[in-house]
Amino acid sequence: MFDLIEQMFDDGLMARAIRPEERMRVDAEPLSELRYAVAASQFGGGQVTVSRRVRKDGLGAFEDLLDSLQPAQRALADETADRLHHEGVEAVLLGDERYPSVLASTPAPPAVLFVRGPWRLLHRPGLGLCGSRDASEEGLRAASACGEAVASRGFTVVSGYARGVDMAAHTAALRVGGATVIVLAEGIERFRIRKGPFAGVWDDSHAVVVSQFAPGQPWNAGSAMTRNGVISGLSRALLVVEAGEKGGTLAAGLHALDRGQAVLVLQLFGSPPGNEVLLRKGAKVVRSRAELEGLLDDLPANGSGQLSLI
Repeated sequence: MFDLIEQMFDDGLMARAIRPEERMRVDAEPLSELRYAVAASQFGGGQVTVSRRVRKDGLGAFEDLLDSLQPAQRALADETADRLHHEGVEAVLLGDERYPSVLASTPAPPAVLFVRGPWRLLHRPGLGLCGSRDASEEGLRAASACGEAVASRGFTVVSGYARGVDMAAHTAALRVGGATVIVLAEGIERFRIRKGPFAGVWDDSHAVVVSQFAPGQPWNAGSAMTRNGVISGLSRALLVVEAGEKGGTLAAGLHALDRGQAVLVLQLFGSPPGNEVLLRKGAKVVRSRAELEGLLDDLPANGSGQLSLI
């Protein structure tokens, strides 16, 4: 497990660390942490707003926010937290030692993460995989091969929960005994294990589900774009399997390149238009599984910086 950092970032600039006395203000009880997380995600004015308050005031900002709720809001936060606790969901708060350090070091980390499953998987080295939900048969086979390769190198697969490339990568990683992080574009309460091959390999000791959104929030396109920042932030690099000429996969690749992250793009079959765009922008080409495994062995430890092997 990597050393955890306490430094927070504000608009890309280092802010002061959260002091020990500020940590003590927050009750460490899991149910209390869920109350803070529900209050922040539903009534905090947005994750960015709450994150700024945490950087400024420390973890006590969560307690202050909960105390400021109207009686009806507080009752709803308590009720929702109780239900989540009963369902086995935990909350990981920005500034807490359980919060992934690689994500905390990004310019705009979510204030809270709702987590179902072993949260310690969030601290393992991750590799983000993304691609079209309407991927070609070649793309799906490539996504499966990449999921296996990533798991075989000891990385955790980090991806969304859409059909297509996401599901192929998660399924392949679990099939070979690897670990996977499912980053939702909706609330944690909306998660269901999907039928089919994925259900056949599901292992709740090797998979963790994460959401930054209010527990009951439905999927929407904006949330899908927003959660791409978490996929990138939990990953040492982003691997693009098949990207269209527009859409979320291309946007995720461009975002990763903009933040200086290593972006690997497959060139195993044809030339998907989004893949070509990312290659022109400076992504690294991957032409075989052996080439991918070599690149994985040389990734920077903190997920930043571009590769120069090809």
